Amino acid sequence: MLKTKYHGEIEINEEQILHFESGIPGFLEEKQFVILPLKEDSPFLILQSVATSELAFVVTSPFIFFKDYEFNLDDSTADKLKLEKPEDVQVMVILTLQDKFEDSTANLQAPIVVNEKTNLAKQVILNDPAYKTKHKLN
Repeated sequence: MLKTKYHGEIEINEEQILHFESGIPGFLEEKQFVILPLKEDSPFLILQSVATSELAFVVTSPFIFFKDYEFNLDDSTADKLKLEKPEDVQVMVILTLQDKFEDSTANLQAPIVVNEKTNLAKQVILNDPAYKTKHKLN
């Protein structure tokens, strides 16, 4: 059983766990997360820590809100994630939700890249001045 921030206690299986070898910035000791739906038919997901029930991030695919979003993954990161084909990649961005939803922002400077075949994941810091930590959702 996994205690979660938004879903109470739920059953998960090992295949659902994402492995962040180096943790994520600000939470380096947090190495295992699961992705849970926020609610049915929603583009928003919850990235829930397996170890810490209170630690969960609202995430989404950046391509839903930012059609032109793109970046190149360096070879070192691709190797660490054991990526072989572009189809194996899932990209998510962490959201900062506001009381007025239209004021909510996405962190495009630090996307989360997941190898869906191996469940290896990493939050990548981009050095692209076009992307900031707080882009308003369109």
